[in-house]
Amino acid sequence: MIYKFIQYIRDEKRYSEHTVAAYASDLAQYQQYLSTAYESADPAMADFQMIRSWIVRLNQDKISNRSINRKLSTLKSFYRFLIREGVVTTNPLSKIINPKTAKRLPEFLDKSKTEFLFTQVEFEDSPEGHRDKTILELFYATGIRQAELRSLTLDSLDTERMTLKVKGKRNKERFIPLGEQIVQLLTLFIEEYRTLMVKPNQNNFIFVTKDGEPISPRLVNRIVRKYLGLVSSRQKRSPHVLRHTFATHMLENGADLNAIKEILGHSSLAATQVYTHNTIDRLKIIYKQAHPKA
Repeated sequence: MIYKFIQYIRDEKRYSEHTVAAYASDLAQYQQYLSTAYESADPAMADFQMIRSWIVRLNQDKISNRSINRKLSTLKSFYRFLIREGVVTTNPLSKIINPKTAKRLPEFLDKSKTEFLFTQVEFEDSPEGHRDKTILELFYATGIRQAELRSLTLDSLDTERMTLKVKGKRNKERFIPLGEQIVQLLTLFIEEYRTLMVKPNQNNFIFVTKDGEPISPRLVNRIVRKYLGLVSSRQKRSPHVLRHTFATHMLENGADLNAIKEILGHSSLAATQVYTHNTIDRLKIIYKQAHPKA
């Protein structure tokens, strides 16, 4: 049933490869625990006490509450699937209370560091150097996810309408408006530098390795980490930092929260509201300027 569930979330729910891999890992770990602790590897036979004991074991193994909650989310989805398939009649997680987690605010670059990154940091004058600069600029200009950037093809860019067609989570497509500067940068890279990296008809991905192969998640992470390390001492220097930076700067400059939600491809406004955390300073300034008794 685990294999069938993984097929379901991959083929029908169209979860991302990363999410599918995480679900599969969680369920394999859960099944292994049941087999070791209860001599039964069948999750359909598990009850409330078994799952509760697994949570205790995860705590003993120093697994963070955030990770435990993710694993519980996996189990909830799995048992809902089992109920739908008629394998079980009740969900053993119905009485499970998730561990509390501290609210984690998104990390982002302030405007001065962002400006320094794109005006003072030197990129290598080579096809790879121009690729790296274009990747960083595009992350900041659009707020797209790493997987979305890697899936961009030559026909994703519409230079006349100045839009970028992005395939997001669950293969949902959305169009992101582009500024003139990023359109020119993308066009320059595609026409002058990408052609030096790929053979004719090799593939139509925008971003490729020096050998013309589709760029990997590891390489994208390495590129972003390298250059963010030149402007920030933060431990976290992933592509998502630039996504958070895009959203935060948009909000600081007065963008509507719903507009940011659409550009980011969030399914609900709640996911976008996390970026309001850093606007309090701006609101204080407005309040002091506008309120008679401020």
